[in-house]
Amino acid sequence: MSVLGSLFSPEPPPNALRYAGAPGHVESYFIRANHPSRPLALWLKQTVLAPLQGPAVAESWLILFDGERQRTLAHRETQALSEARFEGAGSPEIELETRAFQIRLGERGAAVGRVNAPEGEARFELSWVPAESPVATPLSIFPYKLLRVGPFPKSKLLTPAPWLEMSGEVSAWGERWTLERWPGMQGHNWGKEHSFEYAWGQCLFPDEDAMVEGFTGRVKVAGRPSPRLSAAVVRRGGRSWRFDALFDTWRQSASLDGDRWSLALRGGDGELELEMDASGRPMVCLGYGNPDGELSYCFNSKLAEVKMTVRPSDAASFTCISACGGALEFLRRTPDPRFSRVV
Repeated sequence: MSVLGSLFSPEPPPNALRYAGAPGHVESYFIRANHPSRPLALWLKQTVLAPLQGPAVAESWLILFDGERQRTLAHRETQALSEARFEGAGSPEIELETRAFQIRLGERGAAVGRVNAPEGEARFELSWVPAESPVATPLSIFPYKLLRVGPFPKSKLLTPAPWLEMSGEVSAWGERWTLERWPGMQGHNWGKEHSFEYAWGQCLFPDEDAMVEGFTGRVKVAGRPSPRLSAAVVRRGGRSWRFDALFDTWRQSASLDGDRWSLALRGGDGELELEMDASGRPMVCLGYGNPDGELSYCFNSKLAEVKMTVRPSDAASFTCISACGGALEFLRRTPDPRFSRVV
């Protein structure tokens, strides 16, 4: 379908599979959840990688973050896509099945799996439902449909479930975590390649019935990296504030300093100040393959400290704080000597 045709057609459901079998495509579904008060978190991801040369593969990732003992368990399994099952094109529900994982995404989700990581065996059996809040409705940071269905940017992002509640069990390190309505989220991204570089963050503030999701990134334009572009969306109760004027760079300020990301945005909805800091927190380095064969490095923590201040243009200001509930990722083009292993 042409870009013009896509603009006038209904968008697929947020979780619908965009991979159509052609080379030059990467697509991921990811889920994370945090303990309501302790520095414990989990992250699951399943990816289709269809290189420009060679057969497509399916990747299954499991990362556990334990901030109480400053440790992580991280593992990826890769297999031929022809031996996996990714079903759900044009459907609001999708089934993802590999050797390691079975995941069902829909109004009610579930996942079961087992991996043999260098840190030991890990098993999980999980289920989740959307939180009973307007905050939990599907979200796109991109302000225009053209950015979601058109050729620019080459990497797309949606959040089908900004706030879910996860229950179940995880076994690792000879221990068992029992999950009882842990707050979390589920995301979906796809495109011809990963962004050139980015910082991405998401945090839930259950006591405030609030959340924030945002990014700062650069993409390639005519083969050259663009200036940094930033956007964010804040929800609190039944209200949303969008700071998504991507190309209005004079009202954006972003700082990426080590494992810390600071963002200040102004727009018609008011002002946003966001600080996310994973310094000294458990983090892993993930190798993200691009269809052209190049490798990007994702530095991933789900235990970031977060402070958000919003000054709405038509309401009182408010501040939300999370001690260890922030999902924070940095995608970079070069490795980091702190990480001897790239997962």
